[in-house]
Amino acid sequence: MSTVPPIELIVYPDDCDAFGHLNQAAYFRLFERARWEALAHGPGMDTFRAHGVLPVVRKTEAEFFQQAAPGDRLRFELEVEHWGETSFTVRQQARKVGGQGLAAEVRVVLVTIGRDGRPCPVPVEVGRFLGVQSSRRTAASRQLTVRDLVITVDVTGDGPAVLFIHGFPLDRTLWRPVARTLTGWRRIAPDLRGMGLSEAPEEGYSLAEYADDLAALLDAVKVDQAVVCGFSMGGYVAFELLRRHRDRVRALVLANTRASADDADGRASRDAMIARIRRDGPGFLADEMIPRLLAPASLQTEPDVVRQVRAMVSAQQADGLVGALTAMRDRADATALLATVTVPTLVIAGSDDQLIPSAASRAMAEAAPNAHFAMIPGAGHLAPMEQAVNTARVIREFLEALL
Repeated sequence: MSTVPPIELIVYPDDCDAFGHLNQAAYFRLFERARWEALAHGPGMDTFRAHGVLPVVRKTEAEFFQQAAPGDRLRFELEVEHWGETSFTVRQQARKVGGQGLAAEVRVVLVTIGRDGRPCPVPVEVGRFLGVQSSRRTAASRQLTVRDLVITVDVTGDGPAVLFIHGFPLDRTLWRPVARTLTGWRRIAPDLRGMGLSEAPEEGYSLAEYADDLAALLDAVKVDQAVVCGFSMGGYVAFELLRRHRDRVRALVLANTRASADDADGRASRDAMIARIRRDGPGFLADEMIPRLLAPASLQTEPDVVRQVRAMVSAQQADGLVGALTAMRDRADATALLATVTVPTLVIAGSDDQLIPSAASRAMAEAAPNAHFAMIPGAGHLAPMEQAVNTARVIREFLEALL
């Protein structure tokens, strides 16, 4: 059932043709008016402009059942039939108020395009208004209740399990370019609590909570042990899994992350960001973080990656962001833990990472007794997206060595 409130429009004489009835061209104008009136009651047309995109019609199918004349009042109802990454299909029905049956029905495929004319992700706010939780759901996506919390997770493939943990302020789709290449493995990629499509409680955020959520998630999908791939904040969660659920970790991939805790300046920076999110909302995050997340070359040459990252960051909820920042600020130092990590370990660094120096990643690999180090040339902090082919290659080689 649609969550969009119906729109009623009156048929005026200038809506009709010379014969005094609403013909197909005039019907299309009213359907379009009703569509945008509905959005105006929700997120507003400015939502598209704020994201730098424009919704355009790619395809329309229509059937007409009744005539309409000046003075008739039509009730327009809208529901989503299909939701994609850059397009969506809606069905609209028009009924005469006080009449019987349908007057007309259309199916419209809309695509969101950027200023360069290329398809871009549909703004998440539009999806929420239309009753779609996100454009980032696929056939592999499931929603599971774990520890009284609804967690969204992508589960694909068969074979030994790999658990992918995303970073801040991102979601599970960060890992998709890499995960889709790892055939022969069961790939499990959840949204952490408060992030992506997972439930965002007001409280209950810490590395321990994240780790316990993931252990319970493995139980829910009937996995005893997994290779744990943690990216950035996901690496901090991976360390906590080692502390609390070491028997669940078969091997470890630490991508663009660090073992050390925040220093005083780092904690102060987290507090400042928390205060700003609480005061202004999270709308500033994408503009502020993207230049630091991506290598300068990626900003210039990878517009699709920039758009995907912007969509991810812009979709996050304030409670989840504040919770994640609090968990990272308060995390314990894991440097001493490295010496106890006996499972096979791969440490990945981006050559142009502005947040995690590659020297720190190399030192982390040297501290773990069964680890080796891989540098991804041309990657900034988001190696799994900026250099997905090279990142997937080194992870695949690491996984194959485990068999």
